[in-house]
Amino acid sequence: MIIPAIDLIDGEVVRLYQGDYEQKTAYAASPLDVLNRYADDGAHWLHIVDLTGAKDTAKRQLDLIRKMTATKRMKFQAGGGVRNQQDVEQLLQSGIDRVVIGSLAVKQPEVVKSWLRHYGSERIVLALDINIDQQNRKWLAVNGWEQDSGVRLEPLLDEYLEVGIKHVLCTDISRDGTLSGSNVELYTQLSQDYPTIQWQASGGIGSLKDIQALKPANVAGVILGKALLEDKFSVKEAVECWQNASFPV
Repeated sequence: MIIPAIDLIDGEVVRLYQGDYEQKTAYAASPLDVLNRYADDGAHWLHIVDLTGAKDTAKRQLDLIRKMTATKRMKFQAGGGVRNQQDVEQLLQSGIDRVVIGSLAVKQPEVVKSWLRHYGSERIVLALDINIDQQNRKWLAVNGWEQDSGVRLEPLLDEYLEVGIKHVLCTDISRDGTLSGSNVELYTQLSQDYPTIQWQASGGIGSLKDIQALKPANVAGVILGKALLEDKFSVKEAVECWQNASFPV
């Protein structure tokens, strides 16, 4: 499945380079215009990142998110600075179908596991951002990639499997925003090692060929951000590419 992404700062559609707020690109189109264009092109899900809310939960863009979900044009998953159960409730009450939880899933797994038990595995997506070292060890970053948690990916996944985690969005930080291609080997390995998880691949996709390369990895979703905003290809083209392995690229 193709899942376009919209990152929001103060009501604007933006992209950050490798999570750096100082390397921000703002786009002229409004969030609703972008949403409608993606829906017209055949997207069934939209991934929303509230970057304002991630920095200051008191400034979470709930009014904007409500306007987006009120369109009923697709399903929505959203996150950005989810730190407590009230944040989860607010997003769900705003019409979000799945709440995306990042840093807290690494720093306080017991809390997030309790939410999985309470809300169910269809309502929670773990967003796990990794740095891969020379020994192929996958270290989880937190706080907008500013901090290495010292936690490795696999032991944390094993914990969450005990409570039935189903949806995990995994980003190779070194690829994000680069348009240099996805880490196919990573997602191939993760899909093989954790076949019950619906993996969402994120980071680095800059062409239809990059999307096609992910097909053998058996990921459930492909997150597309910068490439769509910079008109490398359309959502419609991406959907056709994903549905047809022989799509010409």
